[in-house]
Amino acid sequence: MTRILYATGGPAREIALTEDGALIEYLREDASAASTEAIYLGIVRRVMPGMSAAFVDIGEEKMGFLPLNENSATFAGQPLRTGMRVAVQVRRAAQGTKGAFLTRDITLCGETVLLMPMNRHIGVSARVTDAEDIAALKTLGAEIAGERFGLVMRRAAAEADPQAVRGEADSLLAHWEAVAKALPTAHAPSMVDRPRTLLDALLEDELPRGIDALVTEDAALAESLAGRLPCRVEEAGVMERHGLIRQRNEALQRRVQLPGGGNLVIDPCEALTVIDVNTARHSGESLRRTVLETNLEAVREAARQMRLRNLGGIVLMDLIDMAEEDDRAAVLDALREALARDRVKTVVHGYTSLGLVEMTRKRVRRTLAQDWAEPCPRCGGSGIIPRQA
Repeated sequence: MTRILYATGGPAREIALTEDGALIEYLREDASAASTEAIYLGIVRRVMPGMSAAFVDIGEEKMGFLPLNENSATFAGQPLRTGMRVAVQVRRAAQGTKGAFLTRDITLCGETVLLMPMNRHIGVSARVTDAEDIAALKTLGAEIAGERFGLVMRRAAAEADPQAVRGEADSLLAHWEAVAKALPTAHAPSMVDRPRTLLDALLEDELPRGIDALVTEDAALAESLAGRLPCRVEEAGVMERHGLIRQRNEALQRRVQLPGGGNLVIDPCEALTVIDVNTARHSGESLRRTVLETNLEAVREAARQMRLRNLGGIVLMDLIDMAEEDDRAAVLDALREALARDRVKTVVHGYTSLGLVEMTRKRVRRTLAQDWAEPCPRCGGSGIIPRQA
């Protein structure tokens, strides 16, 4: 059973996604989380050809980082120059000492399509794997866009009525045209288009896959969503009553216990995250079986923890050594299957020469620890206090 729980009683709105009672995502909706996907009218303060980037003032404490070249080969944009007013979108919110990561290749998200007004690319989500579906969606996308804008057809589009897909694209285009019309007279720097709320984004991503219920403390929200999914209103304290505060706090710890007796140790670093797998008390019929069972449990739990903790960037996983190639392949297949439901793009690159599993997961917002924990005031988060002489 997949459920969304929504609490409004604290200083920030809290959103949880669960599957069969296990916590999958725990989101905090506040000002810092809301900037992702927002569109700003910024001012280019400095162009750095050596870094192939520009620094843009969007009205935040730190300058945003804007690459000079966008990924899309069909992107059309003027060369950047100092003092220029430029419409940009936040791809990754500011974190720590780094400002927001920006793009001029703006994307508007819908349930069935992603509309890109600044390029003409027609693509299909990598989550669509059937060749006939891919071809049909590309044809439909090209017909809808008519070389006026770019589109990425989401997995939900494969099962949606073509007219509904067309209608959503038209609605997103009208939204962008209203934003573009306001840009010439807007103050710079300023936000010119607010992003989707975290709840809206979660619903658009998860509703096509199926949500069994939404449990909330907000009667007005339940009423507004009643036609889209089953809703139930409960008294304040919904997160604690359903055991989600405990699960959230457990996800802030280094060590994660596996059902069979093994465990994971998760250590985020500045450049990457390392996940170590230990057999601990796991005991199977044979050494090979013990190792395989532990590694299979480990990759499934690691996929959940990466999503729950919102780990981004490079992830290296140190599995227990496996001698048989069939076992190594089975573990990678299990990992990819477990990651298939992740809303954030995650790529499994395979085994390194040292036998580590290498993955990359897109950074999209603050981590669970950044939202719900703070460094120890005594050791500064290092976990080490210098011994007194």
